[in-house]
Amino acid sequence: MGVGLPPIYAIIISLTIYFGIRIFVGRRKKMIEESVGEGICVKCGSKIENKKCPICDRKKFKNV
Repeated sequence: MGVGLPPIYAIIISLTIYFGIRIFVGRRKKMIEESVGEGICVKCGSKIENKKCPICDRKKFKNV
């Protein structure tokens, strides 16, 4: 009798929160995948591009 929300409002709020979190996590995951690219170099931690680490490969060619 007047205590709490009617069930329909509770369902609407819970579904909104559920889908809002799913959208947020999906966008965050996509953003992380784009920023990481092909992977991360184990030695220096930079982003791997064209299957090569730009920092480590640059050091190899300078030493040769």
